[in-house]
Parts: sequence; C-alpha cells; structure tokens
Amino acid sequence: MAPSAEEVADTPAAREGDNKPFAFRHFPPEVLKDALRQMHLIRRFEEGAEESYMRGLIHGTMHLSIGQEASAVGTCLALTDTDQITSTHRGHGHCIAKGAEVGRMFAEFFGKETGYCRGRGGSMHIADVTKGNLGANGIVGGGLPIAVGAALSMKMQKRRDVVVSFFGDGANNEGAFHEALNMASIWKLPVVFVCENNKYGMSVSTERSTAVKNIADRAVAYSMPGVTVDGNSLSDVAEASHRAIERARAGEGPTLIECKTYRHRGHSKSDRNRYRTKEEIDDWISKDPIGRFEAEMLDYGVVDAAEIEAIRAGVEREIADGIEFAKNSPSPDAKDATAFVYTA
Repeated sequence: MAPSAEEVADTPAAREGDNKPFAFRHFPPEVLKDALRQMHLIRRFEEGAEESYMRGLIHGTMHLSIGQEASAVGTCLALTDTDQITSTHRGHGHCIAKGAEVGRMFAEFFGKETGYCRGRGGSMHIADVTKGNLGANGIVGGGLPIAVGAALSMKMQKRRDVVVSFFGDGANNEGAFHEALNMASIWKLPVVFVCENNKYGMSVSTERSTAVKNIADRAVAYSMPGVTVDGNSLSDVAEASHRAIERARAGEGPTLIECKTYRHRGHSKSDRNRYRTKEEIDDWISKDPIGRFEAEMLDYGVVDAAEIEAIRAGVEREIADGIEFAKNSPSPDAKDATAFVYTA
C-alpha cells in the first residue's frame, strides 16, 4: 500500500528539493497531476478496449501498451499542439498523451462514424491532425520517414515546432530506421526519434535480433546524440525528451532516445505468450510505471492519497462515458464504404 501524505511529509526526499527528479523540478504540480491522470487514462482505456474486444464489441485485433505509459506521457510533456508525432501499431498511449478524446478513440475501435477516422482506421490508424498526431501506423517503422518529411516541412517553413517519431525495438532493424536517421542528421531536422524498447519484436527478443546492447548506441553512426533511459520512469523520460526537443527547436538536429520498458500483455490479442516466463512478466509488473510515479508524487508532497483516488475516479467516469458514446454512435452506411478513405 502506498504511504499516506502524513507519512511522507517529512521524508528526506521531501526535504531535499535540489535532489528531486527532473519532472518535479521542472513542471508545476498541476502538470504532474495531469500527467498521472493521463497515465491512468491510457491504462484504463486499454483495459476497457480489451474488455470490449472480449465482449465482441470490437473486431480484428489490437496491440496494447499496458506497462509503457511513462514513455508516452513523459515524452509528450514538452510538446505543444503544433508539435507533431508519428505513432506505431501500439499507439493508443501516444494518442492520449497528445490530447485525444477517449470517446472518439473508442468510437474508432467500434467502427463508428464519430471515430477519429470515421471508423475506417481502427486501432492501428488513429490520427488527430488538430492535435499534431499524424497517425498510428500498422507498418513496422512506417512512421519514421513520415516524421522526417514532416520535420523537413517545418524547417522549410522556419517554424520552431518539432516532430517526435515513436517506434518499437523491432523497427530499429528496418531499413527505414537507418534511412530516416541518416537523412534527419544530414539536414539537421527538428525530429526526435523515440524507441520504446519493450524487449520483444513480436516473439523475438532484442538479444536475438539486434547486434548492439542498446539501440541508442546506433545514434553514433548518424552523428546525433543517443540516450538510453529507464522507460518506466516518467521523470527520466521527460528529462531526456525535454533536452532533445529543445535541441531540435534550436536547430541543432535530431536525437535518438531509447526508453527501456515492457508490455505486460502479449504482442497482440492472438499472442499466446509462450516465449516469456511468468517470472519475467511478474518482475516487470513490479516495476509498473504508474505505481512508481504515484509513489514519487506522494513522496514529494505533490498529491495525497485522496487526490490520487479522485484522479482514478475521474478516469473511470471518463472511460465509462467514452464507451457509452461509442456504443450509441451511428455506424457507417454501407454505400459509403469507400468514402473518407483517401484524401486529395
């Protein structure tokens, strides 16, 4: 059980302000509280989506990022609505961290007209250009060259905005990864590459698929900084992304950040999860990013137990309302099956 506010009010950590983690030094309490809310919202959204799938309300498949919430939220803390991201097939957390409404996300999952892509895209292709989300992508590494193109556009328009490209460890062995990093470095583009290394590309471990120990080590080949961080620590992720984003805004070019994290669920809903041991999964669950951040928030006196419960309750209401919105939304008309699929 997490300690109460009274129990942590006079801890050494609470007294030593100068030694606080980056997020607690850099962001005001309200921003940190909203970050915790977003992490809970991502977790409950995906659990709600999983439950809806099991009840037959969602068809196809989905790739859950339960356990990776700190990577998405910590990275997006330094972004504005005019900054942009590209996402992955495991991108629900990125969408929410960039400001998406869970009701419209559920509607997209349910194939309804009120979804972000009018029900045509589903789990792997949600986009919200108004918030700078250029879209999730079902192709491994598919978002990397898109991010480079968007960053080139920003540079040519002399904007101070940046692009963050999320991708998984499996994508670091794709040709698009190397081509994107090389081009971004040559042209000093305002793009930050964020690898969410959850140890497995489908069922293949990084130890078996990747020659380097740390994916961030590959940055040196493209003359850019490479940083490996604890992807389950929101503060560590926020610090690395803040520095990389400020560097990109200043015209100094790209950075490669590797967030070492773990997905609690299988690769997708069809994954029988036979390649991981129960002991490994349980060990990573014990390092859960939400529990860690809650403990830090209590430790530094940012919230008390009652505020955490209020955040959780608010998230539960938001998820319930989002599911009801999706269920009650209209389905597309069959005669419009090919409408809204392409753009001019």
